[in-house]
Amino acid sequence: MKISVIGCGYLGAVHAACMAELGHDVIGIDVDPGKVATLAAGSAPFFEPGLPELLASGRDSGRLRFSTDMAEAAGAEVHFVAVGTPQQAGSEAADLRFVDAAIDALLPHLGAGALVVGKSTVPVGTAARLAEKVAATGATLAWNPEFLREGFAVQDTLHPDRLVYGVADGDERAAAQLDAIYASALADETPRLVADFATAELVKVSANAFLATKISFINAMAEVAEATGADVTVLADAIGHDARIGRRFLNSGIGFGGGCLPKDIRAFMARAEELGVGHSVGFLKEVDAINLRRRDRVVELAVEALGGDAAGRRVAVLGLAFKPDSDDVRDSPALDVAARLRALGVEVRAFDPEAIETARRIHPELGYAASAEEALEGAEAVLVLTEWKAFRALDPETVGSAVAQRAVVDGRNCLDPAVWREAGWTYRAPGRP
Repeated sequence: MKISVIGCGYLGAVHAACMAELGHDVIGIDVDPGKVATLAAGSAPFFEPGLPELLASGRDSGRLRFSTDMAEAAGAEVHFVAVGTPQQAGSEAADLRFVDAAIDALLPHLGAGALVVGKSTVPVGTAARLAEKVAATGATLAWNPEFLREGFAVQDTLHPDRLVYGVADGDERAAAQLDAIYASALADETPRLVADFATAELVKVSANAFLATKISFINAMAEVAEATGADVTVLADAIGHDARIGRRFLNSGIGFGGGCLPKDIRAFMARAEELGVGHSVGFLKEVDAINLRRRDRVVELAVEALGGDAAGRRVAVLGLAFKPDSDDVRDSPALDVAARLRALGVEVRAFDPEAIETARRIHPELGYAASAEEALEGAEAVLVLTEWKAFRALDPETVGSAVAQRAVVDGRNCLDPAVWREAGWTYRAPGRP
């Protein structure tokens, strides 16, 4: 099918490349000329495993193009809108300016029978409002939320764990068009759910609210564990064996971040307040508060590891991205902790396999190392703040020969404390005795 993807940031670029990989003829549209030039050259403007290969393949096959000219979207049968919905400045609500601008720019190029598909995460009620604009052109609107995990976005797009279509009542044609696009996933028996607009909009924010709640729950248990001498990791293992609970997302540590969970739960609360049901999601305020408190706690652990006197001390920070296999530092707990330590007068030497440049743009005042070895040299404390595989595999004896003092703060509970303590390290981690 002929497809356009409006907005070629993280979501849009991955979606466009994957649609071309599935055999569709795709044009990606974005207002940023630099981003478009990078994508058109077959390169990714951010780190995502597998994406550069798909971009190059799509370019070479002729099935994938990028442009800044919205007119090039004309003639496409299906238009995916994948622009960002950041948090509004001075408010918890979602900023829908980019969604509205994308739809308004697309309207003159829509023809009868075309399908506009929202991918962006939006407050409930947005699709119904936009559907009226789209219908005036003879086109129709559907909402198809994304469930991508950074670091696995290509896999999640090509092999989704479910497909959700939000369509107007009785719009079988829109569902059929989406079925044609996702034919390969449906052939693999991917679950497919057809819902109304409101339900489809709520699916993504509800999922993120649940995951955020699960993470903050185990971090709340970490606070109790620290007060009682219990071990939150063993606790998580024990309750995780209950199939109703599950072990995933029960890892205590520095907390969640990134471009989705924090802003999505805040936007969910703001929209619920507008609808008069703010009390229904009031618990998310505590979820958010618990999450932010864990950053405070890791800073405290770092200061304690330095003997209570942090100013002028050298610390190695391993990890800046909000999660491994990504260069995304939006609302990153790791980067936030590094910046807080720097504000306390600590000499921070930070390293991340992919996120150095994205971090430097936000916090140029931090000290950055070209390698983990350089960051570790002469450090008086080591903080592991993003659980990259290379950091999880660090040998405490080898690291110990590089540092000035064997003190480690495991902000992700990803190291084996027994192994590190046996090597003579003072080991501290959230929720661990």
